Amino acid sequence: MTAFADRLVDAVRRTGSPLCVGLDPFPDKIPALFGDARHDARALQNFGAEIIDIAAKYAAVLKPQLGLFEPYGPEGVAAALELTALARTKGMMVILDAKRGDIGTTAEGYARATLGAAPGFDADCVTVNPYMGKDTLEPFLAIAEAQNKGVCVLVRTSNPGAGDLQDLDVNGSPLWKRTAEMIAPITSRLKGQSGWSGLMIVAGATYPQEARVLRQTLPDALFLVPGYGAQGAAAADAVAGFVPGKHGREGGVVSSSRAITYPPAAQNAATLADWRLTIREAIAASVAELQSACAQ
Repeated sequence: MTAFADRLVDAVRRTGSPLCVGLDPFPDKIPALFGDARHDARALQNFGAEIIDIAAKYAAVLKPQLGLFEPYGPEGVAAALELTALARTKGMMVILDAKRGDIGTTAEGYARATLGAAPGFDADCVTVNPYMGKDTLEPFLAIAEAQNKGVCVLVRTSNPGAGDLQDLDVNGSPLWKRTAEMIAPITSRLKGQSGWSGLMIVAGATYPQEARVLRQTLPDALFLVPGYGAQGAAAADAVAGFVPGKHGREGGVVSSSRAITYPPAAQNAATLADWRLTIREAIAASVAELQSACAQ
């Protein structure tokens, strides 16, 4: 099987955009067209299936937020599993946003659950939290190596409180940079023929200058860039850590969720057809913005 990094880069080039569609099922935002999302996980599944059907025409990657499915219990997890499989049948790659972070046999269990085949999610990639140390990554890397999957490490996140820990000085450099330096030697383990590594990092669009520093530290790592859209980062900020290539700026994917799955007009859509049109327009607008930023 082709390496994860190569599949991701090829998929982004094929669609012509680095957009990654975040699937965050907020029960108070899912229109009643899809059912009672406050109490019934089937509404999440109905909503997600429609998003995937539209998104697959524009974007290479889906990023389901597992933490918003889990409150529904087994039915919510089952919905996330089915939507992961559906996205892959539609030709999308899936980065499961689970942010796991533990050690030993517990981490091995998390790795099998997220990256492993059924009854696992069989996702293409999973987000992991490295702040318990490098040994938290090993079980995920082992499966990723064996099965040509990806591992996405939280390094510089986009949330306002990121600096509480990530900005702490560690021997003259902030912790986020030390974290990048810690994983730099192991990016080669998941490197594909394209030269890119499937050991991805999260580099928030709200910190574009720091993304440029991270690119110097991790020249081969693909970036997952949150913070574009609803969190206020512009398209140019989102691709700040990308590098020029023959297909334009590349080096990862840019995630957007609320801006493209919950645009204001969609909340008031009277029919499913009206809702689909609104979602399609929101996704197409983000694609156009990112394409323009990557062309510069």
